[in-house]
Amino acid sequence: MKNLVDKKIYLAGHNGMVGSAIFREFENLGYKKIIHKELSELDLRNQSSVEEFFSEAKPEVVIIAAAKVGGILANNTYRAEFLYDNLMIEANLIHASFLNKVEKVVFLGSSCIYPKLAPQPLKEEYLLSDYLEFTNEPYAIAKIAGIKLCENYYRQYNCNFISAMPTNLYGPNDNFNLETSHVLPALIRKFHEAKVQGKDSVTIWGTGNPLREFMYVEDLANAIVFMMENIEAKDLYDNGITHLNVGTGKDISISDLAKLIAEITGFDGKIVYDSSKPDGTPRKLMDVTRINSLGWKHKTELYEGITKTYQWFIKNKL
Repeated sequence: MKNLVDKKIYLAGHNGMVGSAIFREFENLGYKKIIHKELSELDLRNQSSVEEFFSEAKPEVVIIAAAKVGGILANNTYRAEFLYDNLMIEANLIHASFLNKVEKVVFLGSSCIYPKLAPQPLKEEYLLSDYLEFTNEPYAIAKIAGIKLCENYYRQYNCNFISAMPTNLYGPNDNFNLETSHVLPALIRKFHEAKVQGKDSVTIWGTGNPLREFMYVEDLANAIVFMMENIEAKDLYDNGITHLNVGTGKDISISDLAKLIAEITGFDGKIVYDSSKPDGTPRKLMDVTRINSLGWKHKTELYEGITKTYQWFIKNKL
């Protein structure tokens, strides 16, 4: 394991759910030289601004947790923005890392990079083996481009740039906006509000049949630091691997998830499924054999993670 505590680390996207969890993990582990900059001060889509920042800050390690993210509705509504913004953010950060001789880059993608009907569980080698789910295709294409940028800066310039593909995440600082959020935080808010307002039912998009994997964001933060300290680019690319999956290796149906969240929030009414709304990909489960074999495994099970997230929601969002 490399001791990187004294390295200058630039954490891009430190205000988001993922970035803030990584920041807390760094603090807990004694990392002191964490560079971050408010997005209001630095537009990561602007190449000259990013390159000027890098030349001044001179980071030695870069973690790319910055991205434009959202659920099915947001992905399908803001298709051009999801493609453009994410392409520009990752391209600018990865290229600036190359120009400034950054020692290590860890790029965060998403499990939606995999084909819609890929075999389950999703192995790393299934990338680009078939067509993507239409509703989040722009976001997926942007993230695939980020993986390929990291891979090919290694192949052409021997840059130590690697990629992590997390499963669906949830936890403190999640987005609970019903129009732009992912399914788990949206359900927490829906069930809580229904309980408070005394409603006798909650309506959920789709049939409830799709299977999804969810990981508590603190576990991802732990995985990112593990990869930063232990995984080198040559370990992946020289073995024909472009990235590492990060997840729990367990999934749950949306209907069972809804029942679990109803229980945790204390809602005892009826759950109604609106099958006129899209389900998205039928199943999305990550094969985490590789990262588990390298020494990392998730710690937080779903009931505990959702309980902690609901407590955070009560304290911070109401």
